[in-house]
Amino acid sequence: MTPNTRSRPARRSIAVLAAGALAAGGLAAAGVPALRPGAASASSHREAPLISGQPQYDNTDVYAFVSPDRPDTTTLIANWTPFEEPAGGPNFYPFAGDAQHDIHIDSDGDGQGDLLYRWTFKNRVKNGNTFLYNTGPVTTLDDPDLNFTQTYDIELLKLKDQKVISSTKLAQGLPVSPSNVGKASMPDYGALRSQAVRQLPGGTTAFAGQADDPFFLDLRVFDLLYGGNLSEVGKDTLKGYNVNTIALQVPSAQLRKSTRQPVIGIWSTTQRKNASGGWSQVSRLGMPLVNEVVVPLKDKDKFNASAPWNDADFASYVTKPELPKLIESIYKIKAPAQPRTDLVSVFLTGVKDLNQPPNVRPAEMIRLNTAIPPSSSPKRLGVLDGDTAGYPNGRRLADDVVDISLQVVEGELTGAKNDLGDAVNANDAEFGKSFPYVALPASGSQGPLAKSSKSSARTSGATSTQLTGGARPVSSGGDENTLLIGSAAAGAAGIALIGTGLVWWRLRRRETGA
Repeated sequence: MTPNTRSRPARRSIAVLAAGALAAGGLAAAGVPALRPGAASASSHREAPLISGQPQYDNTDVYAFVSPDRPDTTTLIANWTPFEEPAGGPNFYPFAGDAQHDIHIDSDGDGQGDLLYRWTFKNRVKNGNTFLYNTGPVTTLDDPDLNFTQTYDIELLKLKDQKVISSTKLAQGLPVSPSNVGKASMPDYGALRSQAVRQLPGGTTAFAGQADDPFFLDLRVFDLLYGGNLSEVGKDTLKGYNVNTIALQVPSAQLRKSTRQPVIGIWSTTQRKNASGGWSQVSRLGMPLVNEVVVPLKDKDKFNASAPWNDADFASYVTKPELPKLIESIYKIKAPAQPRTDLVSVFLTGVKDLNQPPNVRPAEMIRLNTAIPPSSSPKRLGVLDGDTAGYPNGRRLADDVVDISLQVVEGELTGAKNDLGDAVNANDAEFGKSFPYVALPASGSQGPLAKSSKSSARTSGATSTQLTGGARPVSSGGDENTLLIGSAAAGAAGIALIGTGLVWWRLRRRETGA
């Protein structure tokens, strides 16, 4: 939680917080490279007790923005499965086949979905007699060597008063871009990913597959708010992890009510098939960080199973938030006065004259004014920095929602100007300039590679030195013999040791006359 600089004229921070800790801890941490993801026992992705034990069904983030290269369209992105370690074989990370992955659109501000885009996935295994995800290098999505594949269907449901009035199949049997196993298995993952971008009728474009996790932040906020002294800031703790992404680019005219009412609300849910064969909602996500740091433990699972129409049940957590009180307790920054009507506009209704629809019903969802064109110079602090095309008007991939939320919750909109943040200002991987915009997933080959005397050594596997437990092979034979030679050498050493022990035992028996 550190002061940030903005492109607008600099201003005085609300407080100078632990300057020594910030300089020694936060700024130094920001410059420390990390080659591999680290362990994480808590995260903003694992936001509720029940869903934290079901990562495949856990909806981690939702993004909605006017497409920068196609401004007559809106891009919708939702991610699942937090903390995907890239080398997590042999099963890696498929989408859940017994779930409905939904993105909801409220086009009139009444807190009810008017459109629902639904993704369902099917698995296929070509050869069940091997443990391998792929049996050789994969160059195309229909490559025979890609042993495990997924396809998906997209269905569009139109609703009125929360009841389905029509259903249209938009796509069937589209291929999913696979998990990025590594360089030896997928030498050109970018080409594979591009094959998974599909054009649909009516000007819509679809994608489903693995991607680098676009959310950037320092999750050590949960260690009593950045270590209690700001010593734990500046590290993107999601760096190196992947997620499963679904993305849809839709002509904005198909989403909004009219050109006179261009604001839409967006949220996503996961329904999982239950024991009776029906469907139970197990995850819900709209605005970032709401269920993580606004809703208390006792209601987190209830929120995940709820609908925006019923968000009056949780309104007091927005008007009387816990986080400012915690910040006041630890860092002595006075919490803004309650009730927090400013937070209601940001998280529940949309901001007047920006992204608030007429006759709005307060409900937690991302609200996007599709009539505001993309910014030619996007700013990471979005609306707070004068960029009305950014968060909280929708959410772009590069919007720094943690810094924005920290500043808003500390009273930015009530006159308590501040520049607080977590010193993580951008994603570690560069986002794309065209659909689906998300960065390529981290490879299973990432991390330091073993040294090899041969330039042709396999870069994604262990070297002969590693396979022989650190001893160099006694033969100059080919790589395929390395493991056998190493094992033989180790076996010979063991036999020699046993022989030495036997001789010593016999000599001792002679000396003692036994």
